[in-house]
Amino acid sequence: MSTLLIKNARYIISCDDRDTLYERCNLFIRDNAIEYIGPADRQADQVIDASRMAVYPGLINTHHHLYQIFSRNLPEVQRMELFPWLVTLYEVWKGLDEEVISLSSQVGMGELLKNGCTTCFDHHYVFPAHAGDLLAAQFRAAETLGMRFHASRGSMDLSQKDGGLPPDSVVQTIDEIMEDSQRLVRVWHDPDRFSMRQVALAPCSPFSVSGELLRESAKLARALGVRLHTHVAETKDEEQFTLEKFGLRPLAYLDRLGWTGPDVWYAHGIHFNDEELRRLAVTGTGVAHCPISNMKLSSGVCRLPELLELGVPVGLAVDGSASNDGSNLLEELRVAYLLHRLQNSKTAPTGYDLLKVATRGSARLLGRTDIGYLAAGMAADLFLVDLDRIELAGAQFDPMSLLGTVGLKGPVDYTIVNGRPVVQQGQLVTVDEAALSAHANECARRYLGRI
Repeated sequence: MSTLLIKNARYIISCDDRDTLYERCNLFIRDNAIEYIGPADRQADQVIDASRMAVYPGLINTHHHLYQIFSRNLPEVQRMELFPWLVTLYEVWKGLDEEVISLSSQVGMGELLKNGCTTCFDHHYVFPAHAGDLLAAQFRAAETLGMRFHASRGSMDLSQKDGGLPPDSVVQTIDEIMEDSQRLVRVWHDPDRFSMRQVALAPCSPFSVSGELLRESAKLARALGVRLHTHVAETKDEEQFTLEKFGLRPLAYLDRLGWTGPDVWYAHGIHFNDEELRRLAVTGTGVAHCPISNMKLSSGVCRLPELLELGVPVGLAVDGSASNDGSNLLEELRVAYLLHRLQNSKTAPTGYDLLKVATRGSARLLGRTDIGYLAAGMAADLFLVDLDRIELAGAQFDPMSLLGTVGLKGPVDYTIVNGRPVVQQGQLVTVDEAALSAHANECARRYLGRI
């Protein structure tokens, strides 16, 4: 049994039901859970002096493609939109293997942790033949770094010969996908409170999977008690694809196949009309908002204020590292704040609203009731920021909005996951950052050399 005291915190931003802001209080952790928040002092095995610090709930990333870490910042795709961008990069991604997945996952998770993100959902859907057990490599990477991790058994069964975008070498049959999905859920999915690893089923998108695969994935996920995820309404090209092929807009197409409900969340959700927004609200279907990726690929602007007003579940996400070129959810939070101020003016969410999207909202998308805010009985997932750093001078007096309005330049001071410090003084605790970076760069050179 271990204990940790965060002592005399200048602020504790709880994001609880009452939006409680604690000042000059202690937060006491026993093992992997918060036991107490308040003025009373307690003895602990480890003490962090937080007298100059703000304490926030750990951020939760609800959509990523960690495998893309080694294909970011490639000059040949910088001016492309989604469909040509994908066609070009599939020629890179068909060379994935366990080493690439392991190291890219460690690099991406490391950056997330250094910037206050304690839980990551990754949408992996590229499974080249003979590439190895890729999700096992991801779960081992998460365990090494100490990150709470949700993986997806993604899938594609429509290749270029079927009218899809990916090459033949990275698609699989429905039988192969269903069999491996069952195996991965059986081996890795832990549904218990404070779980560190879970699995969702996540066919890639309406333009790379068949209707049969979508339908069968929904049936299997519900039989196994896991969640469903895919890309929806990201671009006008996708909308044109489903209209031409099925005579339906993307949401109507997915709705017909059983892909709405409180166990479903979509990545992006940009091009919904008013009726579709109401349908999301009625069914409790969620949206992972990816503002930086949406801007880089010229995909459009998600209707975030309306989603929030209607009560649609919304979380925040960085999306793939090749369409974001980073894994920093704190940066995503501030960009989201600025983007929607520009787009929506007075109706835009506040900095604090977006903090709650990135914590409580994201937890809701993942079906978690044990993470997302700070209170006794909740998981001990949180991060600390020294407010006396020069970048925050004069900006300390509204800590609830600070991360959206001002943002953070540089890593957080501490990140704690499941009661365990994994970042201290802005550095990863469980790995040698320099060694990891060198190994990752060497691997990336070999990987890109296969093109």
